[in-house]
Amino acid sequence: MGQLDTKQRILNAAEQLFARQGYHATSLRAITAAAGVNLAAVNYHFGGKEGLLEAVFLRRLEPLNASRLEQLEAVLSAAEQSGRIPECREILRTFVAPTFRLRDLGAEAENFVALVGRALAEPRGVPMSIFVRHMAPLLERLHQALARSLPQLSRETLFLRLHFLIGALSHIMRCNEKCMMVPEGIEVDRKSEELIEEFLDFTTAGLEATP
Repeated sequence: MGQLDTKQRILNAAEQLFARQGYHATSLRAITAAAGVNLAAVNYHFGGKEGLLEAVFLRRLEPLNASRLEQLEAVLSAAEQSGRIPECREILRTFVAPTFRLRDLGAEAENFVALVGRALAEPRGVPMSIFVRHMAPLLERLHQALARSLPQLSRETLFLRLHFLIGALSHIMRCNEKCMMVPEGIEVDRKSEELIEEFLDFTTAGLEATP
């Protein structure tokens, strides 16, 4: 129990500091001070700073991607059993909905989303390398599923449109009403379930557009 508590304190402190300051600007000393542990605890549990960052990512990504993949396989299986092509919107929902629902977790999800944003902004850094390595299998499966749904699109066109979708999703998760220049009289604060449907309307139309 004590070891688990120590690991959780280290993970919580690291996630917050990596999100706020960035991976390279955050020292292990700062993390251990925030977690109330000694440096040896980090090396014992995670093997060092890079191993700690990977553990921070995996704590959120593993359950998130497992949920995404489970839902995706259910959509594909249902379509196959009924002898139809899987619907683009329902495929996208399996990726988009679990992501938007992170917003409902509060501060802990905000740190993770900020950390992912930092990783994507540093394309040649350690955070990006770790994040992409653990996202690649799911994104490849998503691309394969969309290719079945949209056989009229070339692989290149489909890849670009999926790239656009991920960029839009990243923007919404990191910014939403916090960063936008909102005209007076317009209300943008939506519940996650409403935002999911609005986002799916927009992105499904883009993916299904005639090339």
